[in-house]
Amino acid sequence: MKYKCSICGKVFESDEEIVKCPYCGAGGDNILKVEEGSLVDSMDDKSFVDKPGEKVSPVREESPLEEVLTDEDKGPIPISDSNPGIVRIEERCIKCGRCRTICQEQVGVLYSFSKAKREVCLSCGQCILNCPVGALVPRFNYKKVFDYLYDTEKVVVAFTSPAVRVALGEEFQSLEDNVEGKMVTALKKLGFDYVFDTTFGADLTIMEEAAEFIERYKNGKNLPQFSSCCPGWVRYLEIYHPNLIKHLSTCKSPIGMQGTMIKNYFSEMMGIKKEDIIAVAVTPCTAKKREITLPDNRDTDYVITTTELAMMLREKEIDFNSLENSSFDKLMNRGSGGGVIFGSSGGVCEALVRTVYYFLTGKDAPAEFLEFISVRGYNSCKEASVSIGEIKLNLLVIRGMLNIEDILKELDDGKKKYDFIEVMNCPLGCVGGGGQPLGIVSKQQEIVEKRSRGLYKEDSNLSIRASYQNPDIIDIYKSYLERPLSPKAEELLHTSYEDRSSILG
Repeated sequence: MKYKCSICGKVFESDEEIVKCPYCGAGGDNILKVEEGSLVDSMDDKSFVDKPGEKVSPVREESPLEEVLTDEDKGPIPISDSNPGIVRIEERCIKCGRCRTICQEQVGVLYSFSKAKREVCLSCGQCILNCPVGALVPRFNYKKVFDYLYDTEKVVVAFTSPAVRVALGEEFQSLEDNVEGKMVTALKKLGFDYVFDTTFGADLTIMEEAAEFIERYKNGKNLPQFSSCCPGWVRYLEIYHPNLIKHLSTCKSPIGMQGTMIKNYFSEMMGIKKEDIIAVAVTPCTAKKREITLPDNRDTDYVITTTELAMMLREKEIDFNSLENSSFDKLMNRGSGGGVIFGSSGGVCEALVRTVYYFLTGKDAPAEFLEFISVRGYNSCKEASVSIGEIKLNLLVIRGMLNIEDILKELDDGKKKYDFIEVMNCPLGCVGGGGQPLGIVSKQQEIVEKRSRGLYKEDSNLSIRASYQNPDIIDIYKSYLERPLSPKAEELLHTSYEDRSSILG
């Protein structure tokens, strides 16, 4: 009988009961029978049918970005020592090639190092979540953060993404779907002086992005506008489609904006020198570690992932489940429901529509804009149209780089027309980021859907559901930024992009 391992992709023959994969060690629950007459069974190339102990490549379907690979391009993905987001523990690696399969078939990046001059990696970390032996991990920065937590001359500020609080509890077998209060207490126990909610940064992003969108729409310039909050997506566009950079929103990501506001607005309000502040973003995303190396994003000093935060708590023997709830610190402690759902695919688009409606009409968005079902869910492509007065907007939400390729071709051919396109790299958005807790690979969809439901539940329970309604956002524009797209807002909250296609050779 032939079998296929759903973890490493190997196909093999066995007459005995399958207890585990003979290649990657995955449990029997991950082994699928290859039915007679199926695609795998009918392949003429018998190299796809393996015998334990032989070195072979995993089975995979043809990728839209496929090309002929040399021997140099087979096996595990090379991870450079300078990769800011991902590290390979070489002694653990079993050379199964699962990371390459995920990168090519799920993310959409084809590794051809015989041609590339430099590493093409997006640092998204999906290979981390899918490595069967734990050989790939985030590049840990938490030890450096510990050093600053012991430095009495520094003010150490943490700001946490919404997707963290719906996943952190998994590290401690918590049954709660949102551990925000315990998380804030835990960060204070670790020694952080202030803890802020990056939902504030998401609201700030929407204020700027909505204003930018309306300006583009009225002028008929550089539409569709692409979202810019996913660093994996931004890097992908810079590498593979630099001619489309003009379509990217110039807004920094929520972390980029919040880091800047901590080093400027917060420091001025509190009378603290910028150089005395250490800003630490707690995120579900390994690609954010790369993002903060860019010139316009260096106000954020360190990025630690959800898994790193859990490691810090264990090292300090903090009993997470016994902690009481605490609230975020004031000044940047509030976020709207629109900012909360940024962490799930479709959330940026939905939050944008709520605020665009207000900017165009002066009225709060109606109920159907607050439960925008058309852009929610696990589907990789979600289309929606909305009417705001005389204006009809065509919207698209994309998950995964493979899925954007067909869309970009249709846009180029004039077959499709959209006004705004949200793109996220990871499964169901940030909730499925590479820095989130590891789970059973075959149950990943179930896990990320649970996290996503936690964010939408929080949104529905909030009285403030649109970014422009956030009192802290109102205050920061009134006292500091003046208005969206003001000269000061442009200077602090917006960025530019770079053609990186030379990486491909």
